Amino acid sequence: MSIDTSLPTSASGGAIVRERVRKRHFKLPISLAVATALIWLMAFVFGRDGVSTYRLGDRTASIDLGDIGVPTAPAVTICAIVLALLTAYAFWAVATFRKVGLWVPIVFALLAVFAFLTWSAAGGLVPVTGLLFGAVSLSVPLVFGALGGVIGERVGVVNVAIEAQFLFAAFSSAVIASITGSVLLGLVGALVAGALVGAVLAVFSIKYLVEQVIVGVVLNVLITGLTSFLHGALLNPNSEALNSPPRFPRVPIPFLSEIPILGPVVFNQTLIVYIMYVAVPLVAWGLYKTRWGLRLRAVGEHPQAADTVGIKVNPTRFWNVLLAGAIAGIGGAYFTLGSVGSFDKEMTGGLGFIALAAVIFGGWDPVRATLAALLFGFTTNLETLLTNLGSPIPSEFMAMLPYIVTVLAVVGFAGQVRAPAAAGKPYIKG
Repeated sequence: MSIDTSLPTSASGGAIVRERVRKRHFKLPISLAVATALIWLMAFVFGRDGVSTYRLGDRTASIDLGDIGVPTAPAVTICAIVLALLTAYAFWAVATFRKVGLWVPIVFALLAVFAFLTWSAAGGLVPVTGLLFGAVSLSVPLVFGALGGVIGERVGVVNVAIEAQFLFAAFSSAVIASITGSVLLGLVGALVAGALVGAVLAVFSIKYLVEQVIVGVVLNVLITGLTSFLHGALLNPNSEALNSPPRFPRVPIPFLSEIPILGPVVFNQTLIVYIMYVAVPLVAWGLYKTRWGLRLRAVGEHPQAADTVGIKVNPTRFWNVLLAGAIAGIGGAYFTLGSVGSFDKEMTGGLGFIALAAVIFGGWDPVRATLAALLFGFTTNLETLLTNLGSPIPSEFMAMLPYIVTVLAVVGFAGQVRAPAAAGKPYIKG
């Protein structure tokens, strides 16, 4: 900590003492140092020889970029040295009270991933397009869950029930789409299901002032048990009629889907993914540029002041929690209508909690939360790829990789983040 004290003279001849306190936050540099140490172990202790091959083309693309071979040992060594320099710069910047630019963790993360992937794939082949496509696909429900979490917490209600919204929406979309044969009606059913879970959360936390985290946990347990029971009692005996929904087909966008590497990843997707492309900028724009967003943020930051200027705090919270649940419900529909093609009990696998972590990692900002969700999707798909490549890392650690990255990101890379001031606090008028 550093204290800077100055004594300027006022017009009346007196002295005004101003004290400025500056704090050093070494969370980011320490996290970078830990990651750098791991890469150095790979480079200089457990070094691997050979060539890591990156396949840039895709069999569906009209342009084939071929393969690129990267010498494993030199590439990992160079990355380790550059990462050490970035870590030293981060320590120097924090020690001298300078701001560590956002480019530092971004460049660091890209180089660290490249080094780790190159080391793991020594003598093997990395399909870049397939890796990125799988990362986007695995991130879709997380992005919708994170958007719902951002809206809920920005308005003052902590949404721990994202997992319940995922599960109930996945179940409802599978049943409705199976009965009607329409994926669009199944998607509408998922929206309603997510909003219903949000309504229960809103009623108990806003009207009856029950602790919001407890309500969320109870809803997760309740919906998990309910959908598991209905799956065994209703869906399994009637799987053809009730659990065989159609799936959204991929819709390639002409010309754009032919772009090398990113074209098949971004522009050859299903309708739900295209909705995600629209939802993220729409929520970000609405949150910061519209009256709706201003009122929502005012209620989540200072409900008393918002009430003073005529904003109805609790109704605003109620309807926005419903909206947040509906958006999370789209993510639940992706499990059954966009990915798996049927409902299975506990199929969400705790991803609702990862979406909540993405909200925190993203600093309660929709764009940053989306990037955090994409990071988790990438690490999950990376785990699968490295297992197929025969990585020397034990399989038990590989299964832990996505969650370790999430914890490190939230604890170390998130920096100094502040939740909305009134998040989790009920408002009692007067």
